[in-house]
Amino acid sequence: MRCGLAALCLLLWAGAAHAESCNRSLEYILDGSAGDLSQAPDSYRGLLKACLATLELSNVKDAYVLKDGGIAVLPRDFSVVATAGTLAKFCEANPRRTLRFLNRKEAKSGLTTGLVVSLSSGGLASCREIRGEQ
Repeated sequence: MRCGLAALCLLLWAGAAHAESCNRSLEYILDGSAGDLSQAPDSYRGLLKACLATLELSNVKDAYVLKDGGIAVLPRDFSVVATAGTLAKFCEANPRRTLRFLNRKEAKSGLTTGLVVSLSSGGLASCREIRGEQ
């Protein structure tokens, strides 16, 4: 019984810790730490919902709101097959958003909220482009 309760607490804590990166990145952007906003504050609040939903995808270890309006993810598995599946699920749920995968080098360099939120999702194919919608 105690073991089961401890496991449940650990699971809830882990989920809250991951959701924290979405919240922390949004707060970092909205309080001006990332510089001038490139979008309206309400747009970023919509990104928070997308970020939190992205954390539920099986290959997503962590997720962040980006200042330029994208979502960055740290995948559990960096393989092409795994990331393609994650991208497909993300685009199905967020057809107007852009997903940026953090690469191994970025992940090993020590991710800080300030570093991640300032990364660009520009130059990446948006979900609309991937789905063939223009």
